[in-house]
Amino acid sequence: MRDILEAYQVWIYFTAVAIAALTGVVVPGTAHLESWINPALAVMLFVTFLQVPVAELGRAFLRARFLVALLVTNFLVVPLLVWGLIQFLPNDPMIRLGVLIVLLAPCIDYVVTFAHLGRADAKLLLASTPALLITQMALLPVYLGLFLGEAADGLIHMEPFVHAFVWIIAVPLALAAAVELLSKRSHAVKRAVEPLGLLPVPATALVLFIVVAAVVPQLGLALQGALTAVPIYVAFAVLAPIAGWIIASIAGLDAPAGRAIAFSAGTRNSLVVLPLAFAVPNAMPLLPAIIVAQTMVELVSELIYMRLIPRLGRSKSALAS
Repeated sequence: MRDILEAYQVWIYFTAVAIAALTGVVVPGTAHLESWINPALAVMLFVTFLQVPVAELGRAFLRARFLVALLVTNFLVVPLLVWGLIQFLPNDPMIRLGVLIVLLAPCIDYVVTFAHLGRADAKLLLASTPALLITQMALLPVYLGLFLGEAADGLIHMEPFVHAFVWIIAVPLALAAAVELLSKRSHAVKRAVEPLGLLPVPATALVLFIVVAAVVPQLGLALQGALTAVPIYVAFAVLAPIAGWIIASIAGLDAPAGRAIAFSAGTRNSLVVLPLAFAVPNAMPLLPAIIVAQTMVELVSELIYMRLIPRLGRSKSALAS
């Protein structure tokens, strides 16, 4: 069942979004679902983090060259690319903030599944996800301050930002790490936790449903801003994996590891950073709409990646054989 859910997760997410959009139009009062977004996100992140080998962070450092290439791609090359792309956005700090929040944060969850389906080294990418999460949470406020300048002072207040990070990201991560360690020492805990492996895809679909259903009644106020960001997301989806593959080639990584870097470069952490967006004053409905717009572009992009990225390095492999 878990394999089926992961194989069809893109279509599950699209279905959830379509049903949520219809619900938001037909059913009155769905805007009140906004209060359920943070609890749903916390549950989604907890069951997602359970699949991340938090206790095995050291394994990623055994492949130092891969980890360095991964970090350089996501926290040096991608920010430079994003800086160039946002120059084509209107000089609206809120629109730029939404794009920056989502594009500066590399994915730590379903990118592993997509990488596996795209013949990348998914296990190596999985072992690196804690490093990606810790680094992005440390650097995201820094990059936002650099890229937004003085406008960041009026949009980003550290107290709600820290509150969202602690209770919706750090606490689920710590609980998942504790449960993971306990499951290694207790067969009873391990058996109890195993069914939770089925929940990341349904939990993500539930979050998408709640967010879209809550935003749709107010979408008229945010539609233009969300559509403004779409060309930027499309350009990023094209350029970021290419940049990742180039960095992997410079680092001398093998083809599966290089494909993993390409997938990571093109796949963003949209739902994980959503609570940070809600910490921004007057975030609704514009910031969620901008972030969900990126999710929709990305899901289409992943279908293309799974067809094209496996071809990367194929000629080298044939030549070597």
